[in-house]
Amino acid sequence: MKRVVSVSLGSSKRNHAVEVEILGEKLEISRLGTDGDLEKAKQLIKQLDGQVDALGLGGIDLYVYAGQKRYILRDALQMAKMAKKTPIVDGSGLKNTLERQTIDYLQNKINFSLLEKKVLMVCALDRFGMAQSLADLGCQTIYGDLMFALGLPIPIRKLQTLERLAKMVVPVLSWLPIKYLYPIGKEQEKITASYEQYYQWADVITGDFHFIKKHLPAKLDGKIIITNTVTNNDVKLLKERGVKYLITTTPNLAGRSFGTNVMEGVLVALSGKKPEELTTEYYAEMLKKIQFQPRVESFIG
Repeated sequence: MKRVVSVSLGSSKRNHAVEVEILGEKLEISRLGTDGDLEKAKQLIKQLDGQVDALGLGGIDLYVYAGQKRYILRDALQMAKMAKKTPIVDGSGLKNTLERQTIDYLQNKINFSLLEKKVLMVCALDRFGMAQSLADLGCQTIYGDLMFALGLPIPIRKLQTLERLAKMVVPVLSWLPIKYLYPIGKEQEKITASYEQYYQWADVITGDFHFIKKHLPAKLDGKIIITNTVTNNDVKLLKERGVKYLITTTPNLAGRSFGTNVMEGVLVALSGKKPEELTTEYYAEMLKKIQFQPRVESFIG
């Protein structure tokens, strides 16, 4: 049995493990949170190195993209360097493929039209492929990168503006500790309602769930949420606040939608190759073979 483990800077309360069979191969998939402790995460990766088939970086991205430009986050690089034998991934290799396919699946496979919707994308730099797909559909989008990552009440309304801004500020921000850019550990459990006017303006709210949750309003009646990792408690929270549809880019595995880093780890483990040897075409073909489909859940009625 192959083992894939995601080591996350997130809360240990969100830990989960499942056994699945994919393309005739049995896999044990697990997520281990370190409650925001970077040193603990590094040591855990070091201990698991060579003992599992693939490792994932959770609660942090190794790479963020703006157009064709790629930037490396320092804290994530420190974690990744702990793995000397086992392939380690952050989900970015798969994310663009998977999230573009999610929008295509909704639009063309199940006629769940997002055409010209109003969208609040809480952070686009870690999901630039999805941002581009939504722009291609003529969506009117507010990009919340400055608001949700930096706490600056400045909405960005054009993808080109975000790309230009990223080229100026991300090289500096990449050196900051991740705790200043993203909720980790116990911060993932806190909700401080802010930016409600943007939540209420939007038909669709998309992006990383921890950013969405960070400023979640008391009411989200009729909204569509497109996100990644959710637990049963997260689903309950969204239902209580009136969300109409929940869509996750990764499938539901035993009640849990794992992060993209886990799904990329699964594909790396199945390939038996190094992540840098795998292409966008490989990921697309494997997703087709496995028949990974987004989770689409209606809370109507």
